[in-house]
Amino acid sequence: MTDLTTHYMGLSLKNPIVPSASPLSKKVSGIRQMEDAGAAAVVMYSLFEEQIDMEALAQHHFIEQATFVSAEATAYFPKAADYNRGPDGYLELIRAAKAAVDIPIIGSLNGVTPGGWTRYARLIEEAGADALELNVYLIPTRTDVAGPEIEQVYLDVLRQVKASVSVPVAMKLSPFFSALPHMAQRLDAAGADALVLFNRFYQPDFDLEELTVTPNLVLSRSEEMRLPLRWIAILYGHVKASLALTTGIHTPEDVLKAMMAGADVANVASVLLTEGPGKITELIQGVSAWMEAREYNSIHMMQGSLSQRSTAEPAAFERANYMKVLGSWR
Repeated sequence: MTDLTTHYMGLSLKNPIVPSASPLSKKVSGIRQMEDAGAAAVVMYSLFEEQIDMEALAQHHFIEQATFVSAEATAYFPKAADYNRGPDGYLELIRAAKAAVDIPIIGSLNGVTPGGWTRYARLIEEAGADALELNVYLIPTRTDVAGPEIEQVYLDVLRQVKASVSVPVAMKLSPFFSALPHMAQRLDAAGADALVLFNRFYQPDFDLEELTVTPNLVLSRSEEMRLPLRWIAILYGHVKASLALTTGIHTPEDVLKAMMAGADVANVASVLLTEGPGKITELIQGVSAWMEAREYNSIHMMQGSLSQRSTAEPAAFERANYMKVLGSWR
């Protein structure tokens, strides 16, 4: 029988399919549906920094910094209640989820500044979360802020949270670091139990009639997984932290590619939002059938088999690939 088990930041999981933060985890019923469909763990929807205690985070200062003293920009933030149920409701949902399901529950904090992360990291742990994912959603727009300062934000948040909790901590990364392997190594050395590649930055659009900047949600496609696929394949074997591939997982083949690159889990969201939690069962069955047909006994057998350190053509992940692709067009 095919062994689909995997290990992710110290957690033993029955398979590599882990739904990432999404509206599907806003209710216990949704979390239970994902467990029933076969999810190995669930990352809770994010608790946003803007929802956390104003005094602890100096929210007024944060908003001023983020909007660069534009009076109109402050109106762009939705009311805290519009994000989700708020900090207390979030903690209660984690408690209820832990009582209702048997799979690991991973809390999610989304923010920029260190302020309230540590306090709510502890509260999320106390509520029963088995692990925590930190989502530093930071868009550097100031011309006087250098790259090392941005990197330091990630490191400071990670170190402060790690010092305040005992559960494993994952860091969700942006693909825009100038030297991603070096940044991954620094986070690994700072104690990250997992690196999640990549955070998906939603790009705003323009309304030409109203002359306004508008939010624009576009769900992922399978092709988008190539960016995290490449970097996980490069990082595999060079960091101790677990690796999670998020963005673009839609098919069993996508999951298999993630494993062969070196990922420990494949995070899914967009495909579940469009096709429902039952899609998880289809993904698991497809992965299992593919492995059985090719005599793979376990996920472990294939993990990292197409990583840069394992492939016969390491240059395929570097400049040679660029030249080969351009030369292939007819």
